[in-house]
Amino acid sequence: MKLHCHRPSLSTAFQIVSGVVPSRSPKDILKNVKLQVGGGKATLVGTDQEIGIRYDIPGVETDSSGEVLLPKDRVVSIIRELTDESVDLEVGEKAVWIRSGHSEFRLSAEDPAEFPPVQAFDAESYHVIPAASFKEMIRRTVFATDVESTRYALGGVLLEFIGDKLTMAATDSRRLAVVSTVVTTVGTVEPRTTHPVVPSKALALIEKSISDADQDVYLAVYPNSVLVKCGSSTIYSRLVEGRFPRYADVVPSSSSVQMDVVVGPFQSAVRQAQIVTSEESRGVDFEFGNGVLRLKSIAADIGESKVEVPISYDGESLTITFDPRYIIEFLRILDSASSVKVMLNDSESAALLKTEDGYQYVVMPLSRDR
Repeated sequence: MKLHCHRPSLSTAFQIVSGVVPSRSPKDILKNVKLQVGGGKATLVGTDQEIGIRYDIPGVETDSSGEVLLPKDRVVSIIRELTDESVDLEVGEKAVWIRSGHSEFRLSAEDPAEFPPVQAFDAESYHVIPAASFKEMIRRTVFATDVESTRYALGGVLLEFIGDKLTMAATDSRRLAVVSTVVTTVGTVEPRTTHPVVPSKALALIEKSISDADQDVYLAVYPNSVLVKCGSSTIYSRLVEGRFPRYADVVPSSSSVQMDVVVGPFQSAVRQAQIVTSEESRGVDFEFGNGVLRLKSIAADIGESKVEVPISYDGESLTITFDPRYIIEFLRILDSASSVKVMLNDSESAALLKTEDGYQYVVMPLSRDR
């Protein structure tokens, strides 16, 4: 079996597939990537048996067919160090040769028959989501998950399909991110009593796989898994078990204090205030006053800080304490020139931060007894 590849394309393929290959596993075979060749194309396959990916390598020239297991770490290191624009792979009975320019490598190859299969996209009923929208939705939610939690299904993102609308929600019980977009449906999708919760690791892999913003993403939901087709990638993932919290009940329905802030200056001020915090004293006081937002932090044995930002607010003063990390993580994924509406009720109630395109972020305050 022989094939000729464009090295940058092969490198990109391995980088994406490597995202699911476990570095540690009781099954050593999973540390490999399977290369399948046939019909004039080549596909890389990787899995940890919870999440799997099939990636079609573009720009491949071959008239061979067959499959082989490649040691992921070794091959990634080889491709990284090569400088020629093309790579040739030749597979024998027990070895694979990698040649490029004046370099040649011979690696042992394991039997691919024992490698777990990864499903191809063969769904007849599925949702169609604009790739650019889905990529942005993942960025706006996945950071708010709690991968360490065993409570509920906080280690993933809820995908709620209702009519032609997809809503994605993520929470770690201290903050909540909610974003929606319009989708279309192919075939007949049966109504669901529960909505899927997709692991954050799988969504991060999907986001990384979306390279062309003009394409569509195809997403099929099964009772215990999802199957996603985006560009050259097909990604399989088991769903997170457990019940996702009733997120809609957490979003404040009204607010007594509202103001608009520009993302860039707001983020800069919060980052400055965060400098004088510690593990024991994470909180930053946000004092909303007449035309000014004052951020104050005090940490024993470190010192204190005070940062001021002009804001369009002339109501009664209100002080609320937040963990600055939760504010910064929300702001950093937004355009620095855009604006955010900050909606508050009092110092002890959840705050709602909302963008002009409807993205909602709820964050719980910290106790001010510090």
